[in-house]
Amino acid sequence: MSVLWSELSAAHLRSKAEADALVILPVASTEQHGPHLPTGVDTYLCAAVCERAGRLMQDQGKHVVVAPTLWVGLAEHHVSFGGTFTLGLRTYHALLADLLASIKRAGFKRMIIVNGHGGNIAALQALTTDLTRELDIALGVTTYFTLATESFAATLEDQKAVHHACEAETSMMMAIRPDLVLNDQLNDAHGPFALDGTSPLNRPLNHWRSFKEITDSGVIGDARRATPAKGETLMAAAAAALATRLIAGEPWA
Repeated sequence: MSVLWSELSAAHLRSKAEADALVILPVASTEQHGPHLPTGVDTYLCAAVCERAGRLMQDQGKHVVVAPTLWVGLAEHHVSFGGTFTLGLRTYHALLADLLASIKRAGFKRMIIVNGHGGNIAALQALTTDLTRELDIALGVTTYFTLATESFAATLEDQKAVHHACEAETSMMMAIRPDLVLNDQLNDAHGPFALDGTSPLNRPLNHWRSFKEITDSGVIGDARRATPAKGETLMAAAAAALATRLIAGEPWA
């Protein structure tokens, strides 16, 4: 049986709820990803990682459902490049609350938000407390690419983790949606990052900046290093890390 909410009937979902299934809610973004990638990168990747993780969990006898992916998030820093949707924080809070409330009203008690967009991280960490209190649910929040840091660092050549439209994201898109990668634009798909592989966004004193102040190309990292083989390794590692964490039985899982 599919693990995807959108592929299951209402009767199947009622039975999943009666079995106390965990619901995975992928959240992502639609935003510029340099000259070579589509705006839906975060949504495609997060959805794919969550589906793979859900299948791994189901194979282990766990009851799990993967909800449809929320394709818009907090992406104001990308707006100046065009092609970007963004929400304000209050709207994002309200939207997440309504989505989680719908999952609860469908009979589910345990939920995990799995994020695939760096711009959502701070907001989700802050909102977890409010959403748990407001909805009286067991709720966890994570960002998929933070769960497999060792595997990502071992696979990537120039960076240790996911940056933006970079070696990592481009490789993963080459693995799952090669038809959407503009290979003829790869020569221009590179931007600043430190020699130790860290992102220029990670600064000890932070203030809001548009991506245009950081990178002319819209890329942080070097997509010219990307390969489909790296992408498949990264996807498998991310899905396995997520499934392992969920199967381990955190309090909300």
